Amino acid sequence: MKVINTPFKVIYILLIACMLTGCSSLKKRKIERNLAEKLARHGFEDHFTGFLVFAPEAKDTLMAINAHKYFTPASNTKIFTLYTSLKILGDSIPSLRYHVIKDTVFFQGTGHPGSLHPAFKDSSIVQFLRSFKTLTYVPANFSEGRFGPGWAWEDFDSEFAPERSSFPLYGNVLTYIRNSHPEIVPEYFKDSTSAVALPGRRLEHKNTFYFDPSGRDSLKVPFKTGIKLTADLLKRVIEKPVTIRKRFPEGEKKLLYGNTAADSLYKGLMEDSDNFIAEQLLIASSAALTDTLSSKLARDFILDTYLANLEDQPRWVDGSGLSRYNLFTPASMIHVLEQLYKEFGRDRILAIFPAGGKEGTLEDWYGTTGPPYVYAKSGTLGNTYCLSGYMITTSGKFLLFSFMNNHFMGGSSQLKPKIEAILEEMRDSY
Repeated sequence: MKVINTPFKVIYILLIACMLTGCSSLKKRKIERNLAEKLARHGFEDHFTGFLVFAPEAKDTLMAINAHKYFTPASNTKIFTLYTSLKILGDSIPSLRYHVIKDTVFFQGTGHPGSLHPAFKDSSIVQFLRSFKTLTYVPANFSEGRFGPGWAWEDFDSEFAPERSSFPLYGNVLTYIRNSHPEIVPEYFKDSTSAVALPGRRLEHKNTFYFDPSGRDSLKVPFKTGIKLTADLLKRVIEKPVTIRKRFPEGEKKLLYGNTAADSLYKGLMEDSDNFIAEQLLIASSAALTDTLSSKLARDFILDTYLANLEDQPRWVDGSGLSRYNLFTPASMIHVLEQLYKEFGRDRILAIFPAGGKEGTLEDWYGTTGPPYVYAKSGTLGNTYCLSGYMITTSGKFLLFSFMNNHFMGGSSQLKPKIEAILEEMRDSY
């Protein structure tokens, strides 16, 4: 009896397993079909769309449309910038490189974005430099221009496009605070500011600013950076003379670290989609690798080392995604999203990414009526909208997704409700 029944039990169990697997497969195909129909029904066929959904625990691709095609990512580029910063800088971001001889300090910038920044108010460099009698500024070997490749030149006076520099101060912007007696920060520019209504807010090649006296809002306008300006701004805030020298004297150079918590900068990078922080973090990353400050150096390093196995190598030209020269695939986004949560922990990464319906660029979308289910980075340029990040489904599954859209007509506000409908279908189906 046992000889007869044992094979029967095995066959019975195998049949049940096959039925369950078949049901699971049928359910998956039904969900895929529903999502595909929704994509078509909501008008995703009139532009270039890439959509990849991945279950990291099961190593299962749930949905893939144009996953290995290249897209302009806009600020989805910042996902790669975040990974680079976490791998190279970690929790400690240097703000100065310096060398001391008796009562003289020789110093240069490392690209740290937080020094005297209006949002972070990190004055650690001021306190440090004040402790010396003689201050000598040695400009760093900054091998790149004020703008990234492919940036729009007419954005020079736009808040979202401050210049890149080796020693940023005040976020490289002038802040104009409207009240009965307007306040200028830094005060250094007070005599360069006029209350007059003109088409622009600053001369392109000069730090001469204009503010419409009838306006209501406070404003931020990028200032034109320079070696002498850096020395003058430091002189004003430290209240000591600052001389300029081309090179460090012989001897060991040390690093001073800023007071701004690294995750505060990473949160500003992702939640506010801060282009200035993005660019400066890559420059600061290069300063941690070498004496040469170069965004390209940091990008090349990360692609050649930690992301050497990336299947779709990107065209990656800046830290912020302001450039249309950037090209990434949904698959490459998923790869880095997976590395982020595996290497740095789910809780930390979800705390850095904007929560749908709650924070930053996602405040009004993807979860406004309940608890957050999406934690993602959006990216917006003209005719471009991308959203990549993490999802927690109704059943508790943890998914990675990248939803990239290029070349659509109209604005992203017309596309977001359609994307939201797709994401809600995912949330409730898996």
